[in-house]
Amino acid sequence: MDSLKQKVHAQISLAKQASRRMAILSRKEKDHVLVAIGNQLLADEAHILSENAKDLARAEADGQPASYLDRLLLTPERITQLVDSLSQLASLDDPVGERIDSWTRPNGLFIEQIRVPLGVIGMVYEARPNVTVDAAAIAIKTGNTIVLRGSHSAVHSNLALVKSIRQALTDTGLPAEAVQYLPFAEHASVDFLCTANGLVDVIIPRGGAGLIQRVLQIASVPVLETGVGNCHIFVDQAAPYDMAENIVINAKTSRPAVCNAAETLLLHRSWPQDNQRALLQKLLAKGVELRACELTRELHVDLAEQLHHAAAEDWDTEYSELILAVRTVDSLEDAIEHITTHSTGHSEAIVTEDEHAARQFLTAIDATAVYHNASTRFTDGGEFGFGAEIGISTQKLHARGPMGLPALTSYKYVVRGSGQIR
Repeated sequence: MDSLKQKVHAQISLAKQASRRMAILSRKEKDHVLVAIGNQLLADEAHILSENAKDLARAEADGQPASYLDRLLLTPERITQLVDSLSQLASLDDPVGERIDSWTRPNGLFIEQIRVPLGVIGMVYEARPNVTVDAAAIAIKTGNTIVLRGSHSAVHSNLALVKSIRQALTDTGLPAEAVQYLPFAEHASVDFLCTANGLVDVIIPRGGAGLIQRVLQIASVPVLETGVGNCHIFVDQAAPYDMAENIVINAKTSRPAVCNAAETLLLHRSWPQDNQRALLQKLLAKGVELRACELTRELHVDLAEQLHHAAAEDWDTEYSELILAVRTVDSLEDAIEHITTHSTGHSEAIVTEDEHAARQFLTAIDATAVYHNASTRFTDGGEFGFGAEIGISTQKLHARGPMGLPALTSYKYVVRGSGQIR
């Protein structure tokens, strides 16, 4: 075990050394390497897909569900999307060096609050190879270095992607050590990363509740927590049917494995019964398993055999697949109470033409993103205009919501004087 700790800390130390160079890069140098990474990914596409196929074959042999395989899968289209996100990231302003605020004190001291890189970022994540590229790119753009530790189920894909990234760094004259990947299967490698005080400045866990809680329990390094997504859509009594159907179907079925997909549908009891029935039938036709409360099953006896009984745990479950919990509520206040009790604070939506009800919902719900007449699927760095994101934070300190470039910076005070003493 001591040998593994030495290996992990050796890689982190290389990232620490490279952080001094990365912190002083110009925007031109950062953007140049981001474009170079995109070109290298395209050049290495055949190798990357071949390595990804190894991970997929093992996952299929292990009996992993379709939602897991979808998270793991790389395709030419997804690689192109990664390259596009790199290009978009390069087009964004560099936050490092930005003057956040400035003022002059009565004694003549001029004080500036300036954005600076965080330093060395540790990233622990599950079977999403795209995170490898997104996280490395955001770290580079913000002058940070990063130590990546993905799940071993994606190790072939991740190592292939990191190889391309490091090649681009080398080709552009920058230290390849700025992006490190821990290939070790032992869970202890995560422990050593999360307790590397003095070497790592922040840990970001990204994945399911189990992974996030484990990192929070073992880490002695500060944690920038991302959250699971138990997202709700409340269809109010004043909801237009077509809009409600489009939003609910999109939020649940467009990509059910992601954290901004809807997991619970709340229906106002006064929304027309024909509308409710039509929406439930549409979801069933889309292959969605519905787990409904008793009131919903009683109101729709003709569908009762297709509506599974909702258990208590269904209201707190992030399914990440084509399963949706359904509850009928008597009022807006009941919907708010349900969401407040069961939400993970990720993304919550109301569909209604009642502006007063919308304002009450948007004000009362405590989540990183609250929506009126739009799908929860928009909680995403790219959709918010941030470029690639490193995760979605559901905590309230340092960063909240999709974490783009500013979330990967801290700040320092630059104080200019003319000989003042205290």
